[in-house]
Amino acid sequence: MGEVITEIGLENTSDRENFRRDLIPENQIRSLKTAAVVDTGARMLMLPQDMVERLGLRELRKAIVTYADGRKEERIVAGTVTVQVGEREAEVPCIVGPPAGEVLLGQVPIEIMDLVVDCAQQTIGPRPESPFLPMMRA
Repeated sequence: MGEVITEIGLENTSDRENFRRDLIPENQIRSLKTAAVVDTGARMLMLPQDMVERLGLRELRKAIVTYADGRKEERIVAGTVTVQVGEREAEVPCIVGPPAGEVLLGQVPIEIMDLVVDCAQQTIGPRPESPFLPMMRA
């Protein structure tokens, strides 16, 4: 069993919507690619503060975050960010972590994109039952 790290794309969801409305050119959509630790023990996407600032994400609210070691801390929740893994995307808020910290991809975006984590093979990818589009329960 090992740590799963994957490359993800991040994009300011509001910028993309402003482009669709012809309010900004496509080259002004703030986006980046980065490595992320796939953390099925975490619920949300966590991005370092400097990355949140580069993406221009705004503060939505605050939340109490519980870390793996049991510590609790008030953190900012920002968004909305579009996260992409392979061909799958999810629009989610993110927890703002310390500057230059790790990017954590938690369970909520993983489930929205209908991805499966294989710790033994250290991979993340589409669920075999839904190879082309995410499958969602209604």
